Amino acid sequence: MINKLAIKTLIVMFLISFGLNAQTQADETQATSAEDLAKQLANPVASLISVPFQNNFDFNVGPLDGFRYVLNVQPVIPISINEKWNMISRTIIPVISQSDVSAPSSNETGLGDIAQSIFFSPKEVKNGLVWGVGPVLLLPTATNDVLGLQKWGAGPNALVLKLKGQWTYGALVNHIWSYAGSGFNDVNASFVQPFATYATKTGASFTIASENTQDWNNDFFGGFTGVYYAKVTKLGNQMVQFAAGPKVYYGNNPFNPDWGIRANIILLFPK
Repeated sequence: MINKLAIKTLIVMFLISFGLNAQTQADETQATSAEDLAKQLANPVASLISVPFQNNFDFNVGPLDGFRYVLNVQPVIPISINEKWNMISRTIIPVISQSDVSAPSSNETGLGDIAQSIFFSPKEVKNGLVWGVGPVLLLPTATNDVLGLQKWGAGPNALVLKLKGQWTYGALVNHIWSYAGSGFNDVNASFVQPFATYATKTGASFTIASENTQDWNNDFFGGFTGVYYAKVTKLGNQMVQFAAGPKVYYGNNPFNPDWGIRANIILLFPK
């Protein structure tokens, strides 16, 4: 049975998203600022503090055709370490609620495993090319065994993207090996996320992106492609981006959903 809280959240997100789409930017300064913020949000290593609340609604999950809702809280904090380099902290904290996924008539809700990424990125951008490298860490913080891997993990993390006019496109890649923990299966997984975003002059943007994971130990591949519409606006004194769009899954991972919806609220704290 689909979680009622997840359905209510989905309805509210879509009402907000479509309501904002009907609004216009009357103030020219605000429009320019919204355009700049939309471009910065497409760049994972931009010098912009943001706190995304990413809502994922996945349907027909696994062999039991279950339902899964994942709220990813993803604070992104850039830190200037000297005149030439930034350090960007990107944390993914998943809160999961699922039914009929791990077993028939099962229901689990709780915290999943936290992923912590650190990027070191040069401040100077040459020819629109932006890059960052650093470590990624997997922390076994799941409050239920079926919501996590019970493994400590670490590995390399890299990002490269191109800024060209209204376009931002590139890819994020990482690989995690487990090195400790009580989980039954070791982790040996590669992640690749190519993306492309077109930001309009009114603060709206259109993104196509895919997220793909190869589990080398079990020879499982799973991923999805999503298409999202986003809009930067101002609520009182707070700059916010709202985004939503569908996801289509593929691969041979037996616990892949068939399809899903992503709806984001991102709090922005420009310098």
